[in-house]
Amino acid sequence: MTSWSFVRVFAGLMILLSLGLGLPDSPIFVSKYWLWFTAFVGLNLFQSGITKFCPLEIIMRRLGMNAGS
Repeated sequence: MTSWSFVRVFAGLMILLSLGLGLPDSPIFVSKYWLWFTAFVGLNLFQSGITKFCPLEIIMRRLGMNAGS
């Protein structure tokens, strides 16, 4: 797995998890404030698409993961 694909999988997982924790009709609902985390992840994806800067990808590369092609 490349760092690019890992970032996409991780972001998708975080969005789905935070929606589950933040939506009142969800069986794993905790608090509506989890929706702020959903917005944070979405904004990070948006900004990394424009600026090509992603802290998680930098961390994964330093841990030895390939960048991708």
